[in-house]
Amino acid sequence: MTATDESRAGVGTPAVYRWRWAALFVILAAEVMDMLDAMITSIAAPSIRADLGGSASIVQWLGAAYTLAMAVGLITGGRLGDVVGRKRMFVIGAVGFTAGSLLCALAQSPETLIAFRGLQGLFGAVMLPQGLGMIKEMFSEEEMSKAFGAFGPVMGLSSVGGPILAGWLIDADLFGTGWRMIFLINLPLGLLAVLGGLRFLPATRSTEAPRLDLAGVVLAALASLLLIYPLVQGRELGWPTWAFAMIAAGVAVFGLFGWYEARTKRAGGDPLVVPSLFHKRGYTGGLIVGTVFFSGMAGFSLVFSLFLQIGLGYSPLRAGLATVPWSAGVVIGFGVAQAVQRYGRRVIHGGTVVMALGVAAVVLTLHLAGTGVGPWDFVPALTLTGTGMGVLMAPFFDIVLAGVEPHETGSASGTLTAVQQFGSALGVAVLGTIFFGVLGGEIASATDTTAPKTLAAAGVSGPARDRLVAGLRDCGHDRAVAKDTETVPASCLRAEGEVRAAGVPAQRAAAEAGRTAVKSGFVATMKIVLWVEVGLLGLTFLAAFLLPRRARDPE
Repeated sequence: MTATDESRAGVGTPAVYRWRWAALFVILAAEVMDMLDAMITSIAAPSIRADLGGSASIVQWLGAAYTLAMAVGLITGGRLGDVVGRKRMFVIGAVGFTAGSLLCALAQSPETLIAFRGLQGLFGAVMLPQGLGMIKEMFSEEEMSKAFGAFGPVMGLSSVGGPILAGWLIDADLFGTGWRMIFLINLPLGLLAVLGGLRFLPATRSTEAPRLDLAGVVLAALASLLLIYPLVQGRELGWPTWAFAMIAAGVAVFGLFGWYEARTKRAGGDPLVVPSLFHKRGYTGGLIVGTVFFSGMAGFSLVFSLFLQIGLGYSPLRAGLATVPWSAGVVIGFGVAQAVQRYGRRVIHGGTVVMALGVAAVVLTLHLAGTGVGPWDFVPALTLTGTGMGVLMAPFFDIVLAGVEPHETGSASGTLTAVQQFGSALGVAVLGTIFFGVLGGEIASATDTTAPKTLAAAGVSGPARDRLVAGLRDCGHDRAVAKDTETVPASCLRAEGEVRAAGVPAQRAAAEAGRTAVKSGFVATMKIVLWVEVGLLGLTFLAAFLLPRRARDPE
């Protein structure tokens, strides 16, 4: 790689690039924009739907459009940095992402908002992979671990802090903008990324710029779409047969893509994904570790947010604030990781163990506090969870990308970022499906346990009590599994009639029994999902053995 005189302060070695730390700040600002936009619509979706209208599927598609577009474009976006220059593609991506954010804020219908979310995702796929490549160009090996280490806490804080920011912006209703401010907040960040990119990023180009592999672009995009679409939409649609057929077809197309890329390389061409990457232990191991870990992290974030808002009835802002200890733990974990980074892979193993202990502590908290659990009860467990996450993520990118050669950087960055998106979609699909699949049965079981006692205390007994318990059980189950949360299930209408006919004392007792059963069902469901999360962290621990012991030889 060579750099322009304007970009370098001295001889063309990465270690002497004058503005490397300012450039890192610009790259991290882009990461923050992506992580915020990937998370905030889950908090804002009810407000958006109330304003713009649309069916229940708009809630799903606000996130799905972004994830799909991002996943489809990432591999190509990374390679474009090799072809036309990483700084140029970063700035183009930042401009497009910022413009897409403004269009989202101005959207007047659900359809246009979803389309603009897809536009955001496509430009994000152009912008994000360039940062990892430029870090490898700008920093010496001695500083590279610190530069890559900054990604962990930034990504962790953004993923946890996104719901807090979204909840506050919606509740604050600044200048009467309501939910639109969650997109307008990107404008100053985007402007910072564009201006900072133009000023501080190195204008590097490959001495022998490769050609863009158009056939590879088509195959990679098709395979990504076939895999991500059913993962995003499968749970919402009840996992129809075509969803599994699409996943199988996606795996087959990825196999065809791999064969074509290897054939292109043997023929002397420029493949979209450089096959030599998969001969590197650190990189291939990192893809596996990343898939498993980001699956668990995204799934945990989703179900914990659902538990707080739907199960415990928290407002968006209160739900976000409840995760502050998690964010604090990430910062603590990053500091710990910097002190022990010389231990390499052991740091990732240690962080995984600590995070698993934190998740298990959340289970213990729910077991001890039950339906009366409050935000303060979660503080120790979430702090421990965040600490483990910060320790785990701090050395991850450095170890995975340490052995990547300059001509492989764009391909490696795009593929690694695509794996993060795939893992997140997989985790949301798997843990979300388990959560909603178990919830209805757990609420029904809790109703059978708690409702008879509550109704008996109100003087309701005999056949009348049995009818009320059955009605509450069916209503609670059907509400939990309903695809459209705005439609009242028929069982609930029948239960309301039974309750009204039973008199005022029975009505009050039934309402209390219903609330208690729902909370108890959510608590029980959350425990099950959290043990699945502990299992995913166990798989992350085992997969980490595929990584090299250290990012680079200390000698």
